[in-house]
This record gives sequence, structure tokens and C-alpha cells, in this order.
Amino acid sequence: MKAELLLKMSGLPYRCLAGALRGAPKGKLPFIEDGNVKLGDSTFIRLHLEQRHGVNFDAQLNQEQQALAWTCEKMLEDHLYWAVLHWRWMDAANFAKGPARFFDGLPAPLRPLVRRIVRGSIRKNLHAQGMGRHTPEDITWLATRDIDALATLLGDRHYLTGEHRCGADATVFAFVAGLLCPHFDGPLLAHAQRQPNLVAYNERMLREFYPDFAHTTVRAAPQ
Repeated sequence: MKAELLLKMSGLPYRCLAGALRGAPKGKLPFIEDGNVKLGDSTFIRLHLEQRHGVNFDAQLNQEQQALAWTCEKMLEDHLYWAVLHWRWMDAANFAKGPARFFDGLPAPLRPLVRRIVRGSIRKNLHAQGMGRHTPEDITWLATRDIDALATLLGDRHYLTGEHRCGADATVFAFVAGLLCPHFDGPLLAHAQRQPNLVAYNERMLREFYPDFAHTTVRAAPQ
């Protein structure tokens, strides 16, 4: 979602193709093909758009705002990400209605085995990174600190840093939309719903970039 939002913000023509990991230059999705360049990782996709196509996502930002935007992105991508990963993959109910469906295209006899292998790999990654060494209660506490920090940084601004969107909004919106996705239940959804400004930000960004999905927004929960 972050990569697609960067492409939307750039104004460059593009098309999305559903694909497998085969051919991904860094062994993960998303990746882009731009002429003779094949590039993975959304942060380096952004760098490519800036350097090759002259897109300036942060034209309206001063140095302090750029530093704030980068700090916020890394908090979400390198910390909150792992808590979300835990609640999507390790929680049995969320796994069954989400990640488990990734393998529906496989022959039926293979699905349980592949699901078990991939889920086990995710569990090992969570443990190696460190988030998976905590209890679910501790993981939730860490995640709520991130959500509270994001809500405080956003405040009553239209975008992360003010009235003009910046590159980090692609990351922020991707995470806010994911947290507020009503398909996945749990403490992170409940906590995000208690942040009225995050709910309002999600609604604004959906109307701007994904109007067909604007009706799926959730309302702020009582404080």
C-alpha cells in the first residue's frame, strides 16, 4: 500500500500486477519494474522515484519536518510492524481469516503443510527480531505506545506535517488503514479506534486515494 501510494502521489503512470515472490529482487513484495530497472523495498522505490523521475515528495517540508517524518516512518516500519505481524499471524482467529487464505490457490492437500511451514518461519522471524520474545500483553503495550505517539504527532493536522502531504504520509496511511481494518479483531484495532484523529485521517486519506473503499471506514470508539 505504501508503494502504491507513493506512485499515486508521484503522478506518474503505472499499473499494478498481482505477482508471486519469484522475480522479486530482494525476495519480498512489493517491487517495481521501471524500464530496465527492477527494484524492491518501498523505501528504495521512493528513492528511485525521486532520483530518476525528479519527484519531490517533501517539497513543502523544512529540515525539522523531514526529520520528524523519517523518525515516524521508522517507528512504524521497524517497530509497530512487528507487533501487527504478531497479531495477524500468531493470533489463531486472525490467522485463519487472513494470512491462512494466502495459500488458497495451492492444491488442497498441500495447504495445511505450507501454512504450518510459513507460519513457523514468521514465528522464528518475530523471535529473532525480538518482538516474538515478549508476551502478547507486552507486545500490545509496546504497540499502543506507538499508536499513541503517532496520534500525538499527527495532532489536528490534515497530513502528518501540516496542510501539505509528504512522502511519509504513504507510510502513515498504510499503517493507520491496516490498524483500523475491521476484518482483523484484537487490541490494536480497539486502541486505534480510540484515537479520533487517526480515524478521521483514515477517512480523509481513503476519500482522497481510495474513494471506492471510503465506505469501509470505522468510527472512533468512545474514550
